[in-house]
Amino acid sequence: MSELKDPRVLFAAERTLLSWNRTSLSLIAFGFIVERAGLLLQALAPAMSHPAQVMLTFWIGVVFIVLGALSSAFSARQYAVVLRSLAPEEFPPGYAARWGLAVNGLVALLGGLLVIALIVGRIG
Repeated sequence: MSELKDPRVLFAAERTLLSWNRTSLSLIAFGFIVERAGLLLQALAPAMSHPAQVMLTFWIGVVFIVLGALSSAFSARQYAVVLRSLAPEEFPPGYAARWGLAVNGLVALLGGLLVIALIVGRIG
């Protein structure tokens, strides 16, 4: 439990969470672009693209998306741990500190659903 009684501790933790949120979203977006790059290469130059190349870009992209979803979930978990360690005096009156936690959890969930949709779409 924090004994600082200073709301700046909460705000520092929130800034860290938001930094991880941006990183997670960037990884997910990059993974989606990499996943689609193989299909783009196949559409632009079918004679030069190899099926293994398309499959490789698919799986590399999926791994980036999974990494983004996991980093979002882990950062939400870490932030929840920090929130539990803070004293009530460290929360400004009426401040909703759990919104960032909800957003990161939602990003993790949507990243996981994207991975499932991509894999099911590739298999089906």
